[in-house]
Amino acid sequence: MRTQPSTLIESFQHAFAGLGHALRTQRNARIHVSIALVVVILGVALKLDPVEFAVLTLTIGFVFVSELFNTVVETAIDLVTEEYHPLARQAKDVAAGAVLASSIAAVVVGLLVLGPPLLRLLGW
Repeated sequence: MRTQPSTLIESFQHAFAGLGHALRTQRNARIHVSIALVVVILGVALKLDPVEFAVLTLTIGFVFVSELFNTVVETAIDLVTEEYHPLARQAKDVAAGAVLASSIAAVVVGLLVLGPPLLRLLGW
């Protein structure tokens, strides 16, 4: 395998292949994408303004990128060793913690952006 794609198109092909691999093999990535779709649909239904959508888009991207980096860490460690090592466990746990932290932040952002229009819709 070459270390660097020879064309820009090949670079994009590799990037899309990586996204596809993550979505096919990582349950949590599929969960994040499903939740993101629900949030976007809810945002459309609530007629959010462009700035609110921008905030949600950045937040969704932040969670998904965290999930992709978590997959990178886990895959790289599995490539290096199949045996248990406390440092490998720690690296995997910290990577998973990063996803958890970004997900918690996303929930807070979602409540702040979607909460007020939802409450208005419900008459509160």
